[in-house]
Amino acid sequence: MNEIPHRSSLVLVDAIGTRITVYANTPQDLRALQREYGRRGYRPEGEIPCGGLQLPYVQHDTFDWSLIGATPWTSPDGDRGVIHDGSFYKLRELEAVDSRKMKLPQALKYSRGARETDPEHLVEESNGEFKYRTLIMFRGGGKAMPEFSLPGGQRQRHAVGPAQENAAD
Repeated sequence: MNEIPHRSSLVLVDAIGTRITVYANTPQDLRALQREYGRRGYRPEGEIPCGGLQLPYVQHDTFDWSLIGATPWTSPDGDRGVIHDGSFYKLRELEAVDSRKMKLPQALKYSRGARETDPEHLVEESNGEFKYRTLIMFRGGGKAMPEFSLPGGQRQRHAVGPAQENAAD
């Protein structure tokens, strides 16, 4: 009896809202398609949760931004970050906190100022003065996950200047 292979699918969306569905026979093939389309600016369908995606600190330098449809970029002013879904998320380095009330390890956070069009449940506040949206945060212990790393253990690069289409090359 011939067994029908299990097919997996992934729904992707580009910056103007075009949705496509890609299919693969194996999880590895699906991940390869996710990377391929992510380099073109497609991101997985669905919202980034409030507080952003959370990954171990050690994952930062080898994280494959194409998995979420983002491109590393450095502004002409020297601000490092990523372009995701048409917005620039600035890299912020957060120092460790060690107080009686809270203990937090250092972190690397990619965030941007909130907009009036952002769903309220995804907006965060900083001391009641500033509202923002976090895309992703790298914090804490744990091992880097190879399935989320750039192929061959490469390190991320940040393109410079306004031409983001060259940032992923």
